[in-house]
Amino acid sequence: MDTPQSQSARSFRSGRYVAQSLGYRAFIPSALPPSPPIQISGELQALLSEADRALGRLDGSILTLPNPDLFALMYVRKEAVLSSQIEGTQSSLQDVLAAEAEILSPDQPKDVDEVVNYVRAMKHGLGRLAELPVSVRLIREIHAELLRGGRGSQLAPGELRTTQNWIGPRGCALNDAAFVPPPPHEVAQHLGELESFIRTDTALALLLKIGMVHAQFETIHPFLDGNGRVGRLLITFLLCEREVLHKPVLYLSHYFKRHRQAYYDHLQAVRDTGAWEPWLAFFLRGVVDVSGQATETARRILRLREDHRQTIAENLGRAAGNGHRVLEHLYLHPIISVNEVQRLIGTTYPTANNLVARLVNCGILDEFTARSRNRRFIHRSYVNLFLDPEPGTGP
Repeated sequence: MDTPQSQSARSFRSGRYVAQSLGYRAFIPSALPPSPPIQISGELQALLSEADRALGRLDGSILTLPNPDLFALMYVRKEAVLSSQIEGTQSSLQDVLAAEAEILSPDQPKDVDEVVNYVRAMKHGLGRLAELPVSVRLIREIHAELLRGGRGSQLAPGELRTTQNWIGPRGCALNDAAFVPPPPHEVAQHLGELESFIRTDTALALLLKIGMVHAQFETIHPFLDGNGRVGRLLITFLLCEREVLHKPVLYLSHYFKRHRQAYYDHLQAVRDTGAWEPWLAFFLRGVVDVSGQATETARRILRLREDHRQTIAENLGRAAGNGHRVLEHLYLHPIISVNEVQRLIGTTYPTANNLVARLVNCGILDEFTARSRNRRFIHRSYVNLFLDPEPGTGP
C-alpha cells in the first residue's frame, strides 16, 4: 500500500504545473525515467511478454514475404491515413493512392496532401536512420517533411515553437485549455533530455521505453502543429532503429484512433497523477492488438499473391511473364494505367491494353475512373486487405 509520502512523490513523478507570468499554469515535465521507477509486475509484466512475442511474430511474417519492401509501403500508407485521421483529416487510403497516381478528382479531399506528406516524412526518416540516430535533429527534419506545403506549412516546419501552445476544444482560450505544455523557452531543454533518455542504454525494456518516449514527446509538444503525428512516427522509427521490426509495418495509430478518448485520457493521467503504469499497459495492449492484425494481413497478402500468380499462369498463356511483372509492380503502386503497363513491359500500346483487359477479366485489376481515355485500374483485392481490421484479431 502506498504511504502518503509515496503518493505525494508519485503525483509529481511526471512533472508539475507551474504558474506563468500571464496567469496560466504550464506543465513542466520531469526528465525520464520516472521516479519512483516503473513497477513492472503483474499485468504489465504479462503484457510486456505478450507484446514482445506479437512483434516477433509480425517481424517474422513480413520477412517471409517475397521482397518485403514492396509490401511495407502499404503498411506505411495505412499508418499515415490513420494517424492523420486522429488529427481530423478525412482522406482515405484510396484517396492517397489516387493522389500518388496523380489522379485529379473534384471529390478528392483537400487534406490528402497532409497524408501524402506523412508517407514522405516516414520514408525520409527511415532512410536517414542509416546515418542519423533518432534525435532532435531527425525529429526536426521529419517535422519539416510532414508540414511541407500542407495545412501547417505556415507554422514553422522543422522549427521548435517560440510561442506558447495549448490543447483544448477548438477555439478555446489559453486560460481555458485542457493542457498547457511547457513554455517555449524550455522546449529545447526538455527535448534534449528526451534525446539523452533515448540514447542512454538502460535495463528498461525497449517497448516500455518507447511508450514513455511517445508520452513525453506529446507532453513537451515542441511544435506549433503536427506534434501528434510526429510523436506517433517516433514509435515506428525507434522500433526500426533497434531492429525490433525490420520494416515499418506496425500501424499503431489504428489502436489509438479506435480508443481515441482513452488514448488522450491516459496521456493526461500521466501528467496529472504520474500514472505511467496504466498508460504503458494501454500502449502494450495496442502493440499486441495491432501486431496481430498486421501479421494476419501479411498472411493474407502471401495467400492472395499465390492465388493471383496461379490465375495468371493458368489464363494468360504466353503473356504470363508480363502479367507477373505487372502483378509485382502493383504491390508497390496499386493503381496503374495502360501507358504505365506499356512502359513497364516495354511493348506496344495495343499489347499493353490487351494485357490490362485480360487482368481485369481475371479479377486482378478493376477499372475505377469511368473514363474513355486515361483510364486507371486498381489492384482492389490487395488494397482491400488494408481497409479494415480483420475479423477476430482484436476487440
